[in-house]
Parts: sequence; C-alpha cells; structure tokens
Amino acid sequence: MLDIKFVRENPEAVKENIRKKFQDHKVDLVDEVIAKDKELRSMKQRVDDLRANRNSLSKKIGGLMKEGKKEEAEAVKKEVSSMADELKEIEEKEAIVREEVTSIMMQIPNMIDPSVPIGKDDSENVELRKFGEPIVPDFEIPYHTDIMESFNGIDLDSARKVAGNGFYYLMGDIARLHSAVISYARDFMINRGFTYVVPPFMIRSNVVTGVMSFAEMEGMMYKIEGEDLYLIGTSEHSMIGKFIDTILDEENLPYTYTSYSPCFRKEKGAHGIEERGVYRIHQFEKQEMIVVCKPEESADWFVKLYMNTVDLFRSMDIPVRALECCSGDLADLKCKSVDVEAWSPRQKKYFEVGSCSNLTDAQARRLKIRVKGKDGKYFAHTLNNTVVAPPRMLIAFLENNLNVDGTVNIPEVLRPYMGGQEKLIPKK
Repeated sequence: MLDIKFVRENPEAVKENIRKKFQDHKVDLVDEVIAKDKELRSMKQRVDDLRANRNSLSKKIGGLMKEGKKEEAEAVKKEVSSMADELKEIEEKEAIVREEVTSIMMQIPNMIDPSVPIGKDDSENVELRKFGEPIVPDFEIPYHTDIMESFNGIDLDSARKVAGNGFYYLMGDIARLHSAVISYARDFMINRGFTYVVPPFMIRSNVVTGVMSFAEMEGMMYKIEGEDLYLIGTSEHSMIGKFIDTILDEENLPYTYTSYSPCFRKEKGAHGIEERGVYRIHQFEKQEMIVVCKPEESADWFVKLYMNTVDLFRSMDIPVRALECCSGDLADLKCKSVDVEAWSPRQKKYFEVGSCSNLTDAQARRLKIRVKGKDGKYFAHTLNNTVVAPPRMLIAFLENNLNVDGTVNIPEVLRPYMGGQEKLIPKK
C-alpha cells in the first residue's frame, strides 16, 4: 500500500504507474481517494477544534459556578453537551471514511521500479541471463508422471478418489527424493546465513490482507469455515505476518529467514488444475526465503535472493534462466520481480520453478512493520523468494537427470539425503 501523502502529492505519477500496469479501470481511484482523504482531514480538524473548545468550556463551568453564575454555567453546559453530540456524530462518520480510504488505497498498486520492462502479461517478460547449457538428449523424454510411475512413485488415481484433482500420493524413491530436495534446500539456505523456521500453516484475515491484494486472495486462499483463519498459499504469508504491528530496532536488521511449509492454493483462473500432472496443483511443499531490511538495502537483497535459487539449481546440474517480470505481470504489491525458470528437455523450453519479489514498503505499511532508526521511525522493506518447490521442481530434476535406460542420476549434493544412492532404478 502506498503512502496517502505520496498519492496526494504525486497523483499523476500514481495514475501513470497504474496505466503502465494496464489497469486503467483503477485510474479514477486516485482522484476518489484524494477527495475522501481531504474530507477525512477536514473532519479530523473539526474534531480537534471541538475537543479543544469543549475542554476550554468545561473548565469555564467550574469558574462560573464558584462565582455563583449558575444560569451562565447551565448555558455553557448545554453548549458543551451540543459539542459532544456533534463530536460523536463526526467521529462515527470519520471512522467510515477512514475505512473507505484504506479500502481504496489497498486497491492502488505499488509503484514499479523504473527498471521494470513495460508489458501487458507474462508473454512480454524479459530474459536477463541463462545459467548452464540446456541439453536435449538423443532419446525421448517421457511425461514427468510417466517417469514417476516407472518407479511406482506416484498415484494420482487414488488421490483423485480421496481429494479430487490437484492432489497426489508420492511414494517410494520419488517421495524420498521429494524430501531430500527439501532437506538439501533447507541446509543450503542455512549455510548461506539464513535462520530456519517452521511457521504456522494458517493465518488470520488481517495478515492475509496485509501480505497480498484482494484479487490474489480470492484466487488463492482457502478459508477455514466458521473461523478467522486461512490456509497459507506460501510460508511467506506467515513469515512476513510474524512482524505484524511491530517496531524493530534498526541495528537488528536485516532479518533473513528460510521457512518450510505445505502450501494450499485454489489455483483459480486461466491456468487451471492439471488432471494428469503435478505442475499446477492444490497442495505442495516449499522451502521459502524472506528478508526484512532497510529500504536502501532491498535492491541488493533482491539480486542475492534470486541468485540463491539459481545457485541451488545449478548445484544439481539443472540449467536455469532468470526472467524479469514486466509491469503487467506484477502483482499489485510488487515493485520488481524475477522468475527463475528451469530447463525442460522434454518440452525444449524453460518453465517457472521460483519467483523472487521486492515489495518495498507495501506489505510493511499494511502490516505496520516499522523500524526505529537514529532519525526516527520508518517502514521496513520486505522481500521473498522461492528456494525450491517440489513436486514442480521434481519435473526439472527428473527430466534433466534421466538416462536412456530409465535410471535417474542423483547429483552428489543430494546423495547424503538419499542414503548414498547414486542412481534411482526403475521398478518397471
């Protein structure tokens, strides 16, 4: 969420930012919120004046009574009573208008970084750099669930009976590989100085609206019926929520955490849920990283975060690329975002396996995450990035490590987590 003062002083810049995100239907919100903010400030001034006058007159009553001027005192009492009625009426209206201002402000997108390419959707994202040489073997790569089934490693049919489409049973070596990747990612990030955390897997509505836009919330979150709780779509939600309504000491920044959690997503929209694969599903597990830092440090942390993912995948010999998200592909709270995509030998193209975002102070402003520095208080900057998200990551792993005989190579870094195995041997 932007600072209302910034919107008030820079209305045209905010409107142009909205146009760059191809959300022209929101342009009128700028004038609307400025008008309501003006009304709100006017009411606040009237409230302050009324309180000051009421206090002054209240003191006067005692003096009049001492002087025996009872009639004058009663007249002043009536005036004070009238002020109290007006004060109550304005305060009630003020609360309503303040809520309206907040609601509108939460719909206005964050200011995008000047370096973000302008484009309507993900088809106009820009490749920054490739890491590793993409290879297409001289044998056919089966569909990823076919590879898993050769190890008796997945059962989608049973999962469909139990929970419906978008769920799965992972079994045997594939399930172990899944856990091995998560464990390796955890230790990889710990070795890079991040603190490991297992967070709550449910969060309250005030945290939900603090970490994401209304549109994202509707398309992603599962609500727990009868309770003010939502299942998390990523541990970033509860990790950033950890700092809600806090004042942090500047000397303790940055906070760098890596967190494990299951993730639950409706996956509503154009992409939909796959019946046969595990690329887009309702439930998965993920290792995440988040940073809470000073504003002047967030740009550097942004690069460090997505390079952590690049380095993790390259340590397993999986070619990847970094893709800069264009303006129209940025969620409303994001200032800048880079997707890390892994190479798919079967499809002969890259596909997303992680997303790194700098949200500047947009989340911190919503959640009231402030920092106490030498020159006063300010809002922190927050960033997040995927370390690894099986089973999607397993698709890249299996395709890039598959041999012509159906075996799958285990990279050296994963072997300690796989009981020393160097290869997975098909069961059929």
